[in-house]
Amino acid sequence: MKIKIQKINPKAVVPTRGSEEAAGCDLYACMDNALTLYPGETHNIPLGFKTEFEKGYVGLIYARSGLASKQGLAPANKVGVIDSDYRGEWMVALHNHSGNPQIIAANERIAQVVFQKIEFAEFEETDDINETQRGEGGFGSTGKL
Repeated sequence: MKIKIQKINPKAVVPTRGSEEAAGCDLYACMDNALTLYPGETHNIPLGFKTEFEKGYVGLIYARSGLASKQGLAPANKVGVIDSDYRGEWMVALHNHSGNPQIIAANERIAQVVFQKIEFAEFEETDDINETQRGEGGFGSTGKL
């Protein structure tokens, strides 16, 4: 799949793969200066580009494992969603889950994007839903004896 990318900031870095078979592409902060993210704080970090890609796909923004496990930095919404018809600047709502201030450097890798094919659901209203063995059990109910 080809993804058209338009830099709207000349300092933007085109997403890169860490290895040939990496599922995700690293996303880079596009800022003039470093930013301190204090404990419990969320900041929208610009990436400096817009994209265009094929209908039927979605870009899913995930944490970078090292940044999340070592510094407590991860997307605030856990998984960001970039729809194929979105034409605005990409941003990552980065949240500091740690108890320490964390510094985000300009052009630092802050998240990763994975593209996936999606199915479009259609909802059909009904008065009857089939019963299952599980029924209405939720929130860990299937793991109980």
